[in-house]
Amino acid sequence: MSEHRRRSPNGGGQPPGGHGDGRRPYPPGNPPQGAPSRGRPGQDELRADGLRRARATARETAQQPRLTRAEMRRQAQKGGGAAAGTAGGGRRGGPPAGGPPKKRFVDYPRWGRSGFRRWIPSWKQILTLFLVFFGGTVAAVGVAFALTPVPDANKEFDEQNNIYFWADGSEMTRTGGTTSRQVVPLADISRAAQDTTIAAENETFRTDSGIDPKGIARAVYKMASGGETQGGSTITQQYVKNYYLSKDQTLTRKVKELFITLKIADQKDEVLKGYLNTSWYGRNSIGVQAAAQAYYGKDASQIDICQGAMLAGLLKGAGLYDPSLTPDNHKRMQERWEYVLKRMVVANLATQADVDKCGKTFPEPIKPKAQSNMKGEISYLVETANKYLMAKDPTITDNDLQHGGYKIYTTFEKAKVDALKSAVDGFQKDNLHPDKHDKDKFVQMGAASVVPNDGAIVAIYGGDGIENGHYTNNADAPGIPVGSTFKPFVLATAMQTGVLTKTDDEGHPTRISTDSRYMANNLTEIFKPDGSPVIGDNGQPYRQRNDSTSAPGYVTLKEAMKNSYNVPFVQLNQDVGGKNVEAMVLKMGLRQGSLAPSSTITFPLGTSTPSAIRMASAYSVFAAHGQQTDPYSVRRVSKDGVDLPMFTKPPAKKVLDPAVADNITDVLENVAKNGTGKKTNELGFPVAGKTGTTDSGTSAWWVGYTNSLVTSVGMWREEPGKPGLLSLDGTAGKTEIHGGDFPTDVFTRYMKVIGPGNPRNFPDPGETGVKVDASGAPSTASPSASASASASASPSGSPSTTPSPTSGPTGSPSPTATESCFLICPTRTPPTKSGKPTASPTDTSTQGGGGAGGGGGGALTGQ
Repeated sequence: MSEHRRRSPNGGGQPPGGHGDGRRPYPPGNPPQGAPSRGRPGQDELRADGLRRARATARETAQQPRLTRAEMRRQAQKGGGAAAGTAGGGRRGGPPAGGPPKKRFVDYPRWGRSGFRRWIPSWKQILTLFLVFFGGTVAAVGVAFALTPVPDANKEFDEQNNIYFWADGSEMTRTGGTTSRQVVPLADISRAAQDTTIAAENETFRTDSGIDPKGIARAVYKMASGGETQGGSTITQQYVKNYYLSKDQTLTRKVKELFITLKIADQKDEVLKGYLNTSWYGRNSIGVQAAAQAYYGKDASQIDICQGAMLAGLLKGAGLYDPSLTPDNHKRMQERWEYVLKRMVVANLATQADVDKCGKTFPEPIKPKAQSNMKGEISYLVETANKYLMAKDPTITDNDLQHGGYKIYTTFEKAKVDALKSAVDGFQKDNLHPDKHDKDKFVQMGAASVVPNDGAIVAIYGGDGIENGHYTNNADAPGIPVGSTFKPFVLATAMQTGVLTKTDDEGHPTRISTDSRYMANNLTEIFKPDGSPVIGDNGQPYRQRNDSTSAPGYVTLKEAMKNSYNVPFVQLNQDVGGKNVEAMVLKMGLRQGSLAPSSTITFPLGTSTPSAIRMASAYSVFAAHGQQTDPYSVRRVSKDGVDLPMFTKPPAKKVLDPAVADNITDVLENVAKNGTGKKTNELGFPVAGKTGTTDSGTSAWWVGYTNSLVTSVGMWREEPGKPGLLSLDGTAGKTEIHGGDFPTDVFTRYMKVIGPGNPRNFPDPGETGVKVDASGAPSTASPSASASASASASPSGSPSTTPSPTSGPTGSPSPTATESCFLICPTRTPPTKSGKPTASPTDTSTQGGGGAGGGGGGALTGQ
């Protein structure tokens, strides 16, 4: 505001008769005591003089050039006069007027900066902080390194026994105490055995400092890119961890491992000797000397490069790579062996000429020798318990178990284990004579018993015993198709989730009853839920075979299960949806990896390959009125007197409605009493179960149960060391082998000893679902339909390939176009809400070939 606008009309800059500071004017003629008199001589002159000076100062200031903010800050920092100080200090957040304060040791917040810039440290301050932190860290690490001694050998490395107990608490066996171990000097270990270990585990061992950053980065990259997994730890680190430290996964242990590794890293020969003498190689062998004897029957000094590569491959996990255990192990070891030999050349530990001497011939190890306390079924029981233990607590390795110190309380009941083995031995003695009949050779059996509504595995039969050269646990063996024992899962899904061919107004599938009727004629065409035909691998409409050429017409699903017809269950699987069946069996406890693709036509006929343990566990859902509990073999584990927390009984989960489970039991009780499992009538008490036989007789099954125990028995032929299953046909002089033959015989022998348990009888099933016949079923069941079982067969015994376009099976009423044509015509229109489509033209072609999506021949037999 200009000067002349701020002045009052009286020229003094204040109202007449008042104060210059804006206070109220004095009353006229009554100035307060001590107030200055406006008429005092000289007062106006002084005021006028001050006004002139102020105007002169303002003019000088206006003529001076305006300072920038930076110039004003610098002037303020130098104490450059009141004017500069006022300019710098007049801004909010700037330094105060009067120049900088007394110099501080740490200029923070920074002097002479405004706003947030005052809080940004300078590069000198940042560098100082970094140097202080880095120096402190180095000093701390140096002190910790100096104070970390190389400890004595790990006490846990001293071998101890593992003690296994039966379910009643009595001792089953001890392991670990007989482990073979012999410490030898490095000079007694061949250079080939040394170098193959280095190539497999740590190529830079002889030159690194004990820590291999490149190896760690390489391991991370390979795992991230999906390549072969490998550890990032060096040989020195592994030796330190195993020999000096505990297994605790703590930061303290990791730091100690690093320091000790660095301290002993220059002792290369000592470290390599210790590593080779303390590593676990399987076959109860600790150290390369014991391993050389166990696998090749020679000393470590005699191991060549070919054998050394095999032994080095075992260090990745003997349980997965011992080639004598399973065909899969052999395949993995073959690949690992080739990898180690290649790394020998890459790491300049051998020449290509040295490696070429091995050729492509894998150095097969000798057969394992059984320990005296691991004969019979004991070795399979211990293996089953160890697998479960390591699966529940992944921090426990087979190396840890071999070092011992564990007390393992299993679920196995000695009386039942002995009874199951006696049943198998009795069957083999009475029926198999491999010294006289070639077809009796290589017969394998696997069996398991599980307690329903609990999950405890109380007995298994794993084989003849490792003392007889049988090393695979047949009770947990993969790769054996289960055949028609899979059909109850399809029926259970239809009763629990419903069929897609009949839905309510909201589109929900209808849950059906066991009285629902389906076509059971041999070579019946199969249709999708929308009415279109299922197309086989040959591009033609698919027709399903039964085990026989009979033509029973439409039968109830209960009747179809009793006689194990294939056609009704292949069609039912289409009506329910293979994905829904797959989801159901996973809930019941089968593993995804054991299932065949649910998109295949023959999926409901048991092309999947669960183990005997898993089949018994899945059937236990029926016996437990719909409750599923995962199978388990270990109740409790203690280590050095302290119970481990992971081993509690698995919780039960509801999978099926009780009425659904009890109706399935009723159906399977009928199978055992009147159907393919009627051999069990010898027992004299109720059992339920299902037989299963696969195409060409490659396997046969029986899964049966009482209220208190579920037992599965599988049978197949497999020559050790050769992939693929052999046909059972001709075994024991029988032309064909079915699940109702020998597997049911073994079950019956076993249950005669075990007894029915309590309660003896199954509960009466409650009503569930509604009767939903397959479209085309006659409105009234024909009493003579089943009686015409062979009416459609040709004189030669071959099935008729030309169904009549105007009539159904012989002996049944001539169906209308809206009845039987639904299942035997090549095409059909989508079903209505009632499930019945309109008619389509008939077809005279037949097909027993493959199913869509690789379903195979569709010839899985019904029994």
